[in-house]
Amino acid sequence: MFVAGFIAASEIGLWVLLGLGLALRYVLRMRRASTVTLALIPLLDLALVVAVAVDLHRGTEAGVTHGLAGIYLGFSVAFGPALVRWADVRFAHRFAGGPAPVKPPKHGPERMAALWREWFRVVNAAVIASVVLVGLVLLIADGDQDPVLLGWVGRAWVVVGLWFLFGPLWELPTSRRSDQRDEDMASARSSS
Repeated sequence: MFVAGFIAASEIGLWVLLGLGLALRYVLRMRRASTVTLALIPLLDLALVVAVAVDLHRGTEAGVTHGLAGIYLGFSVAFGPALVRWADVRFAHRFAGGPAPVKPPKHGPERMAALWREWFRVVNAAVIASVVLVGLVLLIADGDQDPVLLGWVGRAWVVVGLWFLFGPLWELPTSRRSDQRDEDMASARSSS
């Protein structure tokens, strides 16, 4: 329960710091205070890892929340900067007259490039989660806690595989048809 509370606090803290940081930047025009506030976001992740390590060191039976904390940390670090950029563009548009957010492409090479970037973020998240979980196994956990934590490493890589399957690989035939259609249209225009 201790770690579950930290996961919830980290998630709530992320959104509070993000909202506060963007409000400081665009509403109150306090750029330096905004930068400092947004820089505090990774400290939430660090606090979560410390909480998990303390809980495991106390001898708590490793469970879902301990493994989930590692996964959460990986995804938070890998997707955090993109999330901040996404929110920043929308906040700037809404409150500071910034340009409208660019809609993601629905097909074509730009769509495939976006899917690949997203999938590489998932790979990065799995690497970070794996390093954290294996680090906990090597440095903190005891023999009874190890299998649970290592099981979450496997789950992280299953997510990577599924994301690949239903992301870039799934979209590949559609992208190729779209590329062929674009080539056909270009050759029709050039011949007329």
